[in-house]
Formats: sequence, structure tokens, C-alpha cells
Amino acid sequence: MSTRRDFLKKAALGASALSFGSVLEGMSAKSYSNIKGASDKIRVAAIGVNSRGGALAANFAKQQGCEIAYVCDVDSRAIAKCADAVTKIQGHKPKTEKDFRKALESKDVDAVIIATPDHWHAPAALMAMQAGKDVYLEKPCSYCPEEGEILIQGVEKYNRVVQMGNQRRSWPNVQEGIQAIKDGVIGNVHFGKAWYTNNRPSIGIGKEVPVPEWLDWNLWQGPAPRVAYKDNVVHYNWHWFWRWGTSESLNNGTHMIDILRWGMELDYPTRVSSTGGRYFFKDDWETPDTQVIDLEFGNSKSMTWEGRSCNGRTIEGSSVGVMFYGDKGSLLITGSDGYRIFDMDNKVVKQQYSKLEIDPRNLMNPAESLDALHINNFFDGIRKGAKLNSDIVSGHKSTLLMQIGNISQRVKRSLDIDSANGRIIQDQEAMKYWSRDYEPGWEMKL
Repeated sequence: MSTRRDFLKKAALGASALSFGSVLEGMSAKSYSNIKGASDKIRVAAIGVNSRGGALAANFAKQQGCEIAYVCDVDSRAIAKCADAVTKIQGHKPKTEKDFRKALESKDVDAVIIATPDHWHAPAALMAMQAGKDVYLEKPCSYCPEEGEILIQGVEKYNRVVQMGNQRRSWPNVQEGIQAIKDGVIGNVHFGKAWYTNNRPSIGIGKEVPVPEWLDWNLWQGPAPRVAYKDNVVHYNWHWFWRWGTSESLNNGTHMIDILRWGMELDYPTRVSSTGGRYFFKDDWETPDTQVIDLEFGNSKSMTWEGRSCNGRTIEGSSVGVMFYGDKGSLLITGSDGYRIFDMDNKVVKQQYSKLEIDPRNLMNPAESLDALHINNFFDGIRKGAKLNSDIVSGHKSTLLMQIGNISQRVKRSLDIDSANGRIIQDQEAMKYWSRDYEPGWEMKL
């Protein structure tokens, strides 16, 4: 298998042969869309389609003016299942590839969906931008802070449209609730609380076994340093291994902490601390199953995220949510498209909810029709140069809050943060987690 460096050489040769570089350099997303026609069909490659990615591919295929041109996955079973589902929707079969880099070489692909494991998110997004594709990138946008910084630079350098998949930014009633906060309905918000709860079972002790015939384990690992295959990693449990995953804090916390940051109009914190651990089972699970991350913003505002992966007791009647606490009242947003406002006497003074049923614990497709709003905002960004509801700068800032929380957890102390750029101040040990180790030849480079 060729390395990332080999691929980029081929992509560069292809780009020069097409002679598009000088034409597109420095152009905005809007001007580029005018070249290919604002009404043209957007042809998409879905990358990573086992679960959430398969649901996204089907959702994209249902949108007007979109075609799933490629389905890509290292699991041959996932490819077949997703390709069949997409075919039933759009009436013709997409091309299939185990190695998504082959789809990036195709002139028949305008954009990509990236729903791979977390360690692949940023490298795959950068490769796509370098190949001239726009990107719909599932959260978290990066595995480590440095990767998020590189993606921001990549959007500027390659002039691409990149939307992060924290889809609640496009839900109408959530937007209305956030606007109410900004309009001062609950006064000055000094504190916000976010949470996620579940009853996840033990993942046991994995055994080294032969790689299944349906899986390309080498390509699955991709940018990550190589290890032997074990039987309790693929497909979901990789979330709980530091080599590939980013803990529940980025798996689900990113969504909720993003809503807090959005409503409280905050960027980077000044101090971050985390407590917790793997408490419930003695198994291979490495990341915390119980975690509280505290984020301070100067001396005036703070927020906290509570994650309980193995005790599903709800907060405010919901397994996932946020509460804004102001000096005139409080506002609750749960996993639904809606909000509830309380006065200082704890009386509900207003509530607004969608009639759509949403299951925040659904791993595959909790809110398809609402997610379509986020997808079409991405399309408008490509066709019209419209403002994205979750561009890469915003996505990175929210992702970073949880990443710094994990760094605090791993070094077991509070961290002082530069509020101008989000970087850790005077702590060399903590800054070792700012970047990551790559398999040689797979490093992210602009």
C-alpha cells in the first residue's frame, strides 16, 4: 500500500495536469461555485460507512442536487451494505473503494463525508482539501489540538469549504434558544453545565487473533502507529483506546460543550481541569468512563461537562443536554430540537420543541431530518458561499475545549491557558499531548 506521501505526489501531478491551480488560487467558495454552476449536482464520496457514516451517506443521497458517487471503507461488509442502501435511494449504484484515496483522485468527486474513527478525521480531511474537495467532517474535527490548527491553515491555503458535523448548530429551535440567550432573556450567563450519560457495557480483555478477511487492518490504522489486531477494538470500542479514540468527552461531549460555547459567546478558556477515571469495569478500556471537565474563562464565566459512560441516570430528565444559568433565569437545551426557559423561582416561563422524535443514544442516526438542515447548509456554502453554521474555526474551538480537558486528565493537574489562542502555558509535559505520534510517512503536512 502506498503511503500518504506517495499519494500526495500523485495528486499534485494530477492537479498540474488539469491546470486548475492558477485558476482557483485565492478564489472564495462562492466564486468557485459560479465556475461549476450553482445548480450543478454535488457529487460526494462517503468515507467510513459502517454505522454513522452509512446513515450520513443515505441522508446525503436523499438531498436534492446530491449524488453519492463513491462509498469507501476498509470493511467490505460495510461497503456492500451502504452501497445497497444508497442505490435504493438514488436509483444507481455508487462506485466502491476500500482505499478512499482512490476516490480523491477522481474528477467525479466534489466533496467528501468523513465519518471514520477519530484518528483518521484530520488527516483524511487534509488529504481531501489537498485533492481539491470540500469536506463534511464528523466531530471531533481532530484527534489532537495541533491537527485542528493545521486544518484551519488548510482551509485558508486550499480555499475549501469544511463543515464540522455538530449538527445542532442548524436545528431551528436550538438556534432560537441560543438567540434568546444572546438577547438577554435570562440575563448575564455566568455558568453553563453540559452532560452525557449512558450504560455502556464492559469491552472485556481483547485477544490477538487473525485479522478478519473483511477488514484491511493496516489501512484502518492509517496514520496511527501499528499494533497487532485484537478482537475487541473494531468497530466501536476504539473510542476507548487513547491510540485511536478521544474519550466520551470528544465522542459526545463535543456536541454539548459546543452549544455552551455558542450561547455564552466564548472562545478560549484561561484555566482547565479534569477529574475522573475508568471506574466501573476492569478491562481494556483506557479512557475515563466517568469524567468532569471544568473550564474557566477569566474571573467572570465558567462551564463544566459531566460524562458518565457507565451510569445512565439522567440530568434534567435527559441523557444529554446543557443548562445556561443567568442572573435572570435559566435555559435548558436537551437532546431534542427545543429549549425551556425557567425564571429565578424555577418556574417554566416558555418552552419550544419540535415534534420530531430524537434518541441521543442512537449511535447511527438520532435525528435524520434535522441533520439534513446541516447538510444543506454545507451545500449552500459550496454553491453560494453561504456562511457555514459550523466552520472549521468554530469546530476547532469547541473540540479544543474537550481536548485540553483530556490533557488535564492525563497529566493529573489543572492547566493554565492563553485566552488569545487556547495554548497551554508553561507546561512542557502537557504540551506533549498537543500533537501525536504518526506511523512514518503519514504525518500531516500542508
